[in-house]
Amino acid sequence: MQRRRSDVPFLPIDPAFEGLLPDSGLRVGSSYSISPSPSLLGALLATPSQKGAWCAVIGMPTIGVEAMAGFGVELERLVLVPDPGPRWLTVATALSEVIPLIAVHPRSRVSDADIARLNARLRDRGCTLLVTAPWPQSEATIRVEETEWHGLGSGWGLLADRTVTLRASGRRHEGSSRVRVRMPTSLGRVDTVAPPLRAMTPLPATGAGAAAAETETWAVAG
Repeated sequence: MQRRRSDVPFLPIDPAFEGLLPDSGLRVGSSYSISPSPSLLGALLATPSQKGAWCAVIGMPTIGVEAMAGFGVELERLVLVPDPGPRWLTVATALSEVIPLIAVHPRSRVSDADIARLNARLRDRGCTLLVTAPWPQSEATIRVEETEWHGLGSGWGLLADRTVTLRASGRRHEGSSRVRVRMPTSLGRVDTVAPPLRAMTPLPATGAGAAAAETETWAVAG
């Protein structure tokens, strides 16, 4: 496998995440710290994968391949390294030469110098890194908050889908940004959440209706 450096500045993300990041996608050559959520990971990998990008997942032996496929990740372009042990950083560095999007769960502490070298490699090769832990010099941090499952009643029902709030903060953010999404939906994907309906103010009555309303009010008032 041989890859040329990407000429595009961003990897695409699902439209449901619009407004979460200041850019139109994941910045090529950067790293992101994300919550250790399989749903969030699958949703972030899916759109680049569908557009033809290879993806790699390192150090996550319990990741559900079927769930990844449910989110839309193309399994024929997915590389899994379930248990690299303490060599996870070496594996990530090597794969960054040929794979444009890598997700890794660190299994050991690394020095600031090693992190700086990896970040330099990411910029040089145009690889984007998703780290399921705090990560120095990351472009942004994306966290899952306010989780709400749907489908269960009082002792009955089945889990159907989940609504979550995603919060992102980083050096290109002014404060933090939030989006509310369904993740996963009943079909295993990610989707936007419709804003709550606002109560409408009734229009004032006119003509005969106004007279009737005044009569009724007078009658009630006595």
